[in-house]
Amino acid sequence: MNDWCSRPLERVYAAVFIDATVVKVRDGQVANRAFYVAVGVDLDGNRDVLGIWASPAAEGARYWLSVLTELKNRGVDDVFFLICDGLKGLPDAVAAVWPLAIVQTCVVHLLRNTFRYASKKDRDAIRRDVRPIYTAPSAAAAEAARDAMLDKWEAKYPAIRNLWMDAWERFVPFLDYDVEIRRVICTTNAIESLNARFKRSIRARGHFPDDQAALKCMYLTVRSLDPTGKGQVRWVARWKPALNAFAVTFADRWPSEGTQQQ
Repeated sequence: MNDWCSRPLERVYAAVFIDATVVKVRDGQVANRAFYVAVGVDLDGNRDVLGIWASPAAEGARYWLSVLTELKNRGVDDVFFLICDGLKGLPDAVAAVWPLAIVQTCVVHLLRNTFRYASKKDRDAIRRDVRPIYTAPSAAAAEAARDAMLDKWEAKYPAIRNLWMDAWERFVPFLDYDVEIRRVICTTNAIESLNARFKRSIRARGHFPDDQAALKCMYLTVRSLDPTGKGQVRWVARWKPALNAFAVTFADRWPSEGTQQQ
C-alpha cells in the first residue's frame, strides 16, 4: 500500500475530482470520519485514483496544502480543473500549488443540497427551474436564471438563496468553456461509482479499529476495480470529445509529446 500511495503520477491532469467517503472508526468510541479521495483524469482520458487521505481534527488550508503538495511532489505539475464541494481552505491551497488551476464547485452536489431544503412535492418543479442555470450559454444568462429561480422559491425555502449565493463564485467558472468540457465537469461519474464500491466494502466491515485499517480497506477496493480493463476503455471513449476541447482551450499548457509522464 505504501508503494501505491507514493507512486509517480502524470505531469498534467485535465480534471481532478475530490470527494469524501464517511467511515465509522473507533477512536475511544465509534465515530464518523471523512476520508478524502482524489480521482484524476489524464490527457489520454484515463481515470486513476491519485490518493486517499483521512481527514484531520481541523480541516483548512494547511491540511489541503499538505495533500496537494504531496501530489505535486509525486509529479503533478498542473491541473486544468479541480472539482470539489465547498471544502474549507482548498481553493487557497490550490492557488498556492497550481496557480492556473480552476476550482469548480461540484454542480451535482449543489443541486442535491438544493433539493434537501425542499419538500418532495416541490423537487420536480425546482429541478426544472435550476436546469436553465447550469445549462446557460453564459455566466450572465446563468445569473438571470438563478435570480428567477430564487425569486420563485426563496419565500418558501429561504435557505436555498444562501446556498446558491455562497456557492456562486465557484459555480460559474465552467460556464466559460466548451459544451463538451462543461458536460464532463458537470457530472460526478468520475467518483460516484467509486464511492458506491467504497460503501459496499465499508458496509461489509461495519466499523474499523483505526484509520490505517480503513485506509487499507479502501486501498484494496481501488486495487480490485475494473480487472478486465473494459471499464477504462469505455471511460476513455466518453472523454474523447472533451479532451479535444481541452487540447484547444489549454493548448499553451498542454505538454509536448513524451513529457506527460515524468
